[in-house]
Formats: sequence, structure tokens, C-alpha cells
Amino acid sequence: MGSVLGVDIGTAAIKIVEIKKTSTLPKLINYGILRSNTHLDRPNSAIQSSALKIAEKETADLLKILIREAGFKAKEAIASIPVFSVFITLLEMPQMPEADVAKAMAFQIKQHIPLPVSEVAIDWLKVGDKETEGGIKQQILLISIPKEIIKRYQNIFKMAGLKLKALEIESLSLARALVGNNQAPVLMVDIGACSTNIAAIDQGFLKLNVFTDIAGSSLTSAIANGLGINVKRAENLKKQKGLKAGAAEYELSTLPLPYLDAIIGEGLRAKNKFEREQEKKIEKIILAGGGANLLGIEEYFAKQTSAPVLVGDSLSALSYSPEIGILKKQLGAELAIAVGLAIK
Repeated sequence: MGSVLGVDIGTAAIKIVEIKKTSTLPKLINYGILRSNTHLDRPNSAIQSSALKIAEKETADLLKILIREAGFKAKEAIASIPVFSVFITLLEMPQMPEADVAKAMAFQIKQHIPLPVSEVAIDWLKVGDKETEGGIKQQILLISIPKEIIKRYQNIFKMAGLKLKALEIESLSLARALVGNNQAPVLMVDIGACSTNIAAIDQGFLKLNVFTDIAGSSLTSAIANGLGINVKRAENLKKQKGLKAGAAEYELSTLPLPYLDAIIGEGLRAKNKFEREQEKKIEKIILAGGGANLLGIEEYFAKQTSAPVLVGDSLSALSYSPEIGILKKQLGAELAIAVGLAIK
């Protein structure tokens, strides 16, 4: 069986893993990360942004550079679409035959999608049942992606010389990599450079998904402004010291906290909304993305949320070389979306 590429095109980095499925554990053959730090100086120059913009030629060129420099062999790829580029709605409907669900969804789609039906690709799947006063209702996750976005991704991968097998919402890839077969309700907080994705997963299914533009670059800007230094120096200090700077550098550790508290606040709102609507308790919070590697973030999240918190490890269900194993702690959270795509 051949290998496949999982391609995570984020707001400020492209991450690729090459994974081959075997008779035992999937094998991580290769990985690569290409960072674009232009967003630090110019926020509007991110690879893609909440404005549903992705620079096709520039992104394809970055993909080609990463593929060449890292030496990837596979030509088939599965790519993620960020949550800010899609419309996701959880619907509750009476129990009915599958044929009737399709008819009912034709009506629901017009009510919940803010674009003409002809302009979006639509999919839905049953994600569970819920007991209500009116009886047991089925929960349907409705997902729609603007066709314009799909076309852009197809163009990018064609220009990069890759065969795009499928596109998937990043939250589903994250859940596959970090939650797996765990049936308990969990909250995933994926802290990227320019956006933070927050998703509640229950019985392996996506039940709630929100995002915020407060993210890693917000913490960097707080350090830069507070210390009067340039953002690149602030980014390096953030990575080196995190929230664990010594007593002489106390200010450095406290400057990012208002923005980190804002991310935590969004997470708690999502947690409370899920628990209220689903009448279930979130059992733990899983941190992912490059922001999950911030020194001290796991302990700070746990203190502020009074919930069990762990940094996700997407490599735990893979086999890999000793060289990759040395970087396991750092890569496990950062490569989560790419891994989830490649093991789809």
C-alpha cells in the first residue's frame, strides 16, 4: 500500500506528513514544516485569513518548496480546510427513515446556509441521538463549503504537482488524531498563529465548533508592545521563555496572559454551551497547534479552567524512526491536523 500526504495549510505555516498504512500501526515516513513569519510584521499577509482568502500561486509555490526540501515521495494528498472557511450547524430532528431525512434536509439547508445552495458543496451525517421531552431526536451535523474555496484548493494542489484526493474540515482531522476511539466528551483547543479553533467532540463526533482570531500572534504582539521590541524578537522570547520566565523576567511571562485568558474564555464559553445543550460534562481539554508548545500553557489552562488539561500527541498511534521520536513532544501537537488527514 502506498503512502499519502496529509497537508495542513494554516494561517502562517504549511505542515505536511507522509504516512504509510501497514498491517500494524501507520508509519510516519516523513514530515515537514514551512513557516511564513510575514504575518508578524503584516497581519494581512498570512497564508490565509478569516476573510476566506488564500493566495493560490504563493501557497502552491510554498508547497513545492516544502515538498522539494523535505523530500516527500507521495503524490496523493488530503488537505484540511480551516473552520473559518466553512459553515457548520448541528441540527436536531425527529427519528425518521433515511429517505425522509434527505427530504427534510433539503428544507433545513435553505434555513441554515447563508449562501445560495448553488454556490456551496453540502454534506451531512448523523452524529448521535439525544433524549428530549418530545422523545429521542437524532442529531445531524450539516457542513457546507463554498465551491469557490474548493476550487482554490484544487488549483493550488494542481499547480504544486499533487493529486488532491479529498478535503476535510480541520476539526474532524484533529479529532481523528487526538481523540481517536475515545467516546467521552472532550474539548479541543487548537492554537494557531492567527486563529484558534475550539471544538467539542462527543462519541467521536463533532458537536460544536467555534473559532477566534485571538491566537499565537496576539501573544507575540503583547510581548513586543509591552517590552518595546520588534515582533520577531518577541516571537523568539515567547518560544524560549513561555510562561515560565524567571523572577527577573516576570513581566515577560505576564504580558501574554490577557490574550491567553481571552482564548481560555472562548474555550469555557464553548464548554458551557456544549454541557448545557448536550447535558453532558466535558471530561478533559486537549491543546493542539503550535501554541500548545508554549512553556507552562498546560498548567495555566488547568488552573484557569479547573479541568484536566493535556497537550495532544498525534504521534502516539503511529510508528516512526528514533530521529522523529526525539522531537515527539514538540511535533505531537503541531502536526495533529496533518496526521489526522493522512490516516483518514
